[in-house]
Amino acid sequence: MAIDPRNPGTSYLGFWREYHMCTLTTPRPDGTPHVVAVGVTYDPEGGDRGVARVITNKNSRKVANVLAAGPEGARVAVCQVDKGRWATLEGVARIRTEPEAVADAVERYAARYGRMPTPNPDRVVIEIALTRAMGRA
Repeated sequence: MAIDPRNPGTSYLGFWREYHMCTLTTPRPDGTPHVVAVGVTYDPEGGDRGVARVITNKNSRKVANVLAAGPEGARVAVCQVDKGRWATLEGVARIRTEPEAVADAVERYAARYGRMPTPNPDRVVIEIALTRAMGRA
């Protein structure tokens, strides 16, 4: 079911506020999908159509995949599932390294997942400018 990423409705947004591990799918340079477990935060009010964020190490494969896509960014998806409920956010990912962007993403992660991540000087943010949302929450 299609969802407006800027106005997702209370049950869909509530599902993204619950503690759930998610998957991030990025394209490898050869075009095949790379899927990994991550924590994701969703901000429907960010950007033009909403923003999802993943904090990670700058040396990770997922970051390399996004960077390999070039300055236009990489088409990616994040997804979470809980029994019959599911939600997917799609968009264009870019890497953010600015300290304020990283700190903001860490705070959002801590609010969703109930713990502050261990400090990491190599932390970056995969910021996804949303283009589509779907699910059944």
